Amino acid sequence: MAQLEEIRKNREKKLKNLKKLGIDPYPISTKRTHTIKEALDNFSKLSSKKEEIIIVGRMMSKRKHGAITFTDIENGYGKIQAVFKQDDLGKNGYQFFQDHFDIGDFVEIKGVLFETKTKEKSILVYDFKLLAKSLRPLPEKWHGLKDNEERFRKRYLDLIFNPEVKKKFILRFKIIQEIRNFLIKNGFIEVETPILQPVYGGATAKPFKTHLNALDLDLYLRIAPEIYLKELLIGGFEKVFEIGRVFRNEGIDRFHNPDFTSLEFYWAYKDYKDLMKFTEEMFSYLLRKIFNKTTIEYQGEKINFKTPWERVEFHQILEQEIGINIYDVHENVLKRKAEELKIEIEKGAAKAEIADKIFSKVCKPKIKNPTFVIHHPYGTAPLAKSHPKNPKKLARFQLIVAGWELVNAFSELNDPIEQKKRFEEQEKLYRRGFEEAQRMDKDFIEALEYGMPPAAGFGMGIDRLVALLTDSKTLREVILFPTMKPK
Repeated sequence: MAQLEEIRKNREKKLKNLKKLGIDPYPISTKRTHTIKEALDNFSKLSSKKEEIIIVGRMMSKRKHGAITFTDIENGYGKIQAVFKQDDLGKNGYQFFQDHFDIGDFVEIKGVLFETKTKEKSILVYDFKLLAKSLRPLPEKWHGLKDNEERFRKRYLDLIFNPEVKKKFILRFKIIQEIRNFLIKNGFIEVETPILQPVYGGATAKPFKTHLNALDLDLYLRIAPEIYLKELLIGGFEKVFEIGRVFRNEGIDRFHNPDFTSLEFYWAYKDYKDLMKFTEEMFSYLLRKIFNKTTIEYQGEKINFKTPWERVEFHQILEQEIGINIYDVHENVLKRKAEELKIEIEKGAAKAEIADKIFSKVCKPKIKNPTFVIHHPYGTAPLAKSHPKNPKKLARFQLIVAGWELVNAFSELNDPIEQKKRFEEQEKLYRRGFEEAQRMDKDFIEALEYGMPPAAGFGMGIDRLVALLTDSKTLREVILFPTMKPK
């Protein structure tokens, strides 16, 4: 730490000296003519013509050999060697560079492209300019840091030193863009709904609470956009989607972050079976666009997305793993099984929630290739329609891949009387201590009373999908700034 402070003080002295010389160490503009990538892509043409160009970037190294100094200049899309020669810059200019420029500084370089004797593509510097002075030294051995959490705490350094990390986030952008393209091509309209909500709903989760001073009103950060999106169906839209942040006051692990990005879409006059087929089509489209193939590798295993995907009943897969048919036993039997399996159950949770928790801990990790788990027990999704042939089951599915729950979808409940009954059941669970229960939403009941068409709804965690497609073990790898406990 003492050494770091000494380096910082030394750089601050350089900063003050530059200002005394009338040089702005943080100028407002630059005269870049080419990105580093453009310079390298057109190297033969530019070097043969000895065309003078201007590039910019961060100085990542500085190697002095007498009257010549070699540096590596990087920006977001490339790296090139810059060669500073005293013969070309003059003794004073060369010394000025030595005295005032450090690794980590952003610089503007004017010069011509050439190849060194070792055939390295380089730029011979004729003039240079400081664009931003760095006061802290870049860590020399970032890859060797034992505390991996530092990568997430200081993502900016992670991006500087780990090109593969930057590639993941560029891929994340492409994945989201292709999902958006697919939905728009299929006639969906992108919308935005409130993040601050007077009643949280659309998922089983604890909310974050805040207060709006202007109206002296308690509000909640949304746990899902579902309610508002379904109100748009009531208003006459048939296909709507939203990609945005949602917030859940829950634990942090490889599958969860308190704020994350979700995709939700709602489609009038379709049911959950239609959505299973549509989900297969979406993933096939996405994999072709991103990878041009239907298989990926995740954590050393091949995952095959060839359709159709397997469909398995929720109660059957659970019975295979724990030997209990959930429809034949009291909730206390499931509680005891959860205790035996060392699975923590939230206070006040009912039979359906206990079954779902056991499923998440025991069954999901064993599912590798894309699988639709269908017909969850009544009570697990208060906004879902019951199965028309068996009211104990829901017209619902989850898509599980490599242990990740990617999608939750179902035929939407549009009977206002039944929906009110479901909310009342949830209120009873809340009063007995189940904090994740959904709350009574009278405004939504009123909206349903005007009539909502039969519809199917789909929710997918974008971060989980990106983690899977980038072979990342945890969500922290694919969220630029994951939630971290302060040091």
